[in-house]
Amino acid sequence: MKYAEQYKQIVENFIAELPDDAQATVAKNFEYIMSSDFGSKALNTGDTATDFTLPNVNGESTRLYQLLEQGPVVLNFYRGGWCPFCSLEFKSVHDILPQIKELGATLVGISPELPDNSLNTIEKNQLQFEVLSDVGNHIARQYGIVMHVPEMIRPLYLEWGLDIPAFNGDETWELPIPATYVIDTNRKIVSAYVNKNYTERMEPDEIINALVELSK
Repeated sequence: MKYAEQYKQIVENFIAELPDDAQATVAKNFEYIMSSDFGSKALNTGDTATDFTLPNVNGESTRLYQLLEQGPVVLNFYRGGWCPFCSLEFKSVHDILPQIKELGATLVGISPELPDNSLNTIEKNQLQFEVLSDVGNHIARQYGIVMHVPEMIRPLYLEWGLDIPAFNGDETWELPIPATYVIDTNRKIVSAYVNKNYTERMEPDEIINALVELSK
């Protein structure tokens, strides 16, 4: 089963369990997001990746351009460990992590979660790649992929235990649009997936195909 089908199944199962009024709110929320200009200025294939330095869960700094001196980088912006679609994405990239390494590339995850919450995400999902904390979404903003959780759905988020301000340490309700960038050693984005529909993600075979092309 393609991961796209699994994401769709999660959505259908989730919505089916909601009361009618919550279903209506969720539907209206999606309509708002899909009609918005979120991500319209996102970095894309052919652009130069913006450099950054961010801390990992241990407070150690990681710089993108230094990683690129060692080989290509797969940069994965995700919303947070609380997001079920992100959890499925973690599984999808873990399935191909050995191939990513064999192709000489490094996988890096970035979220706006506070470092302690990122650590919980790592432990919960047994992640075996670096996870960096972009508190305040400063780097996501440079990549043009910041969106906000619409006000209409925030009460439901809180009802579901998704206190985004608490997870991220600010009151903005901002999140990155889920995005995956494959970046070559010349700092060029050779493949990009940016989708404001946060229930969809890049298929793992597309990541591998981009890295294989770089290795030729």
